[in-house]
This record gives sequence, structure tokens and C-alpha cells, in this order.
Amino acid sequence: MSSESQTEKDVYSKYNLKKVINASGRMTILGVSTPRPEVVDTVSHGLNEYFEIKDLVDKTGQYIAKLLNVENAVVVSCASAGIAQAVAGLIIKDDHDLLFNLHSSDKYVPREIIVPKGHNVNFGAPIGTMVSLGGGIVVEAGYANECKPEHIESLINPDTAAILYVKSHHCVQKSMLSIAQAVCIAQKHKIPLIVDAAAEEDLQTYYQQGADLVIYSGAKAIEGPTSGLVVGRQQAVEWVKLQSQGIGRPMKVGKEGILGLTKAIELYITDKKTETGQQMVTKMTPFIENLNALDGISARVVWDGAGRDIARAEITFDASVIGKSAIEIVDLMKKGEIAVYFREYKANEGKVDVDVRSVTSAQLDIVYSKIKNIIQGIK
Repeated sequence: MSSESQTEKDVYSKYNLKKVINASGRMTILGVSTPRPEVVDTVSHGLNEYFEIKDLVDKTGQYIAKLLNVENAVVVSCASAGIAQAVAGLIIKDDHDLLFNLHSSDKYVPREIIVPKGHNVNFGAPIGTMVSLGGGIVVEAGYANECKPEHIESLINPDTAAILYVKSHHCVQKSMLSIAQAVCIAQKHKIPLIVDAAAEEDLQTYYQQGADLVIYSGAKAIEGPTSGLVVGRQQAVEWVKLQSQGIGRPMKVGKEGILGLTKAIELYITDKKTETGQQMVTKMTPFIENLNALDGISARVVWDGAGRDIARAEITFDASVIGKSAIEIVDLMKKGEIAVYFREYKANEGKVDVDVRSVTSAQLDIVYSKIKNIIQGIK
């Protein structure tokens, strides 16, 4: 047995861990993604070296900024930490009294962060919590199903510190202003715009459209180690970096994460797509055809709700035929020797989505067999 397979065996057996088929996508609860070997090698090298950390942060940031053609960049511990530190940076700027005493200072500075109501979501933790950690106060604009430019513009006042736009499938998609419209408002009133683009694939477009700070997850589309990336205007990113002496200290990213993400970005922009949406369709077509041959199940291709080039299989379970609800089936799929995780957002409607980006054809066969056994009552 190879050392790699022995290590894998030891990890699962030593800690009594269950194997997982990740058909839910790049999800934090499952470890997000699996970096390429070159990234793993860079992480390993970084772990075994010493650096002047400030120099490492500055120099890798400059390197990433040049790769992406942005003014400035910094690696952070994760996208949610990026939100908190971006908010804190734009509130505190270079005020060292506030930097050290954000938790207790009653000094007046603008603190309101305007967020479209339909963007004030829970992505695994609430957006509002991240804003509050950064010393901000959430002000919701518009309605749960609608936010127009005038809804945001009507809330701008001397207490406004920034506008936060969340580009995510978690958010309401219909009747929402575009990022370009948010940029126009921000620039008109000389207010910074933060874009949370955690799972987005394009690392340049929102900066190019005029956002002051754009935040990405390092471990989702980029497939780096657990980390985050903040890109944007020179001064705004410097204010974010200053948070390493404030609220950013308990959110610090290690040397291995900084180097690993920098390498992952380098690989990502030279070989952006390892699998296109159409290739995903090709991979999942036999799986969908097999499912449609089962009584009580219908399956079809659906495309990512946030507009990314991601195709998924939507499975609808007819509880009146199967005798089990989609919620019950989702729970049963997680039991047994291999746990299968779907995208469960529509389970209350009798539907789940299968994200095949991290799933092989052989694993799709296992998923099909497990579904078939569950609905046919086979243990």
C-alpha cells in the first residue's frame, strides 16, 4: 500500500470519519475544495520556512495585484473575515485610536453600511454579524424582493460609511439593482462600495466595474487552501491590511495560506476552467437518464442561479409515489458508510440539486445506487 493511501486509511480509521461524496458544491461544511498538487507543495514549503510576515503580506499582495491588474490585494483568512476587515478598514481608516479600541470607543465616525435587504443573508453565518464585527451598523435598503438604486440612494447620509453588495446564489436575484448601478451611486456620493463575491469565478470584473473592495473565497472557485482574497483600490486595501493590528489579529492567515493562495491564483488565471458547464452536462447525463427511469423521480439539468457557468442536476422526489419526502431522503443519503451531500435549499419543495464539480462519474453511480436503494426500501 502506498504512503498516500495508507495516510488516507489512517485518517478515516483513526478518527472514525465517514467518507463523503460532495454533490453540494464548494461548501465550507465539507471542506470547500481540493487544491491542485502544485498548491499543496507550495503550502508544504511555506509551512517549513520563516518569513517576515509583513513583508510576505505586502510582496504577495503586490504579486497578486499585478496578476489581476488591480491596484492592491491582500490575502486574508477567509471571505467572511474579509467582509469584517473591509468594513473595519473603511470605518477606521488610519485612526489608530479606533484601530486599537473599536470595541469600546464612542468616537463619532460614519458606521452605517447600506445593504440591499435581499442581500442580508445567512451564508453559513449572517452577513450582519460580519458587518458588526467590523464596527458597522447594517442599514437595509429596499425590500426582500426588490431593491432599486433609489432605495439605496435615499438612505445615504453623513453616517454612511459604505455600501455592501453581495453577489451570491444565496441572495434574492430578481428585481435587484446591478453592481454597475451600485457603483454609480457610490461614485456619485463618494462612498466606497464593497462587493462580497466569495464564490464568484471572475477575479477582475467587479473591480473593473468600479468597486473599491472586492472579496473572494480562496478555497472555492480558486481552489486554494482555506483563505480569502481582498482586491481593490490602493488606499482601501492598505486600510484592510492595517486591521492585522486590530480585529484582524484573531483572523490572521498563516504563511502557508498566503503562499498557497498566491500559487492557486497564478494557476487559476492561466488555466481558469478545468470543467465547463457543458462538460458537466455530459458527465451527468447518464446519471439523469438512470434517475428518470425510477418511479417517483424526475431529473433535469439546471443552470446556476447566479449566472455562473455551472450546470447541476435537479432531482424532484414525488413523496406520494416514493413514500418519503425529499427532506427524509436527504437525511438518509447522509447515513451509511458513505455520506452523500446534496444542495438542499429546495428540499422543502421536494427538490435537491446535484453539483458534479467535485464528483466523478464513478461516484455518480454510487449516488444513483444509494437513491435507488432508499426509494426501493433496500438497506
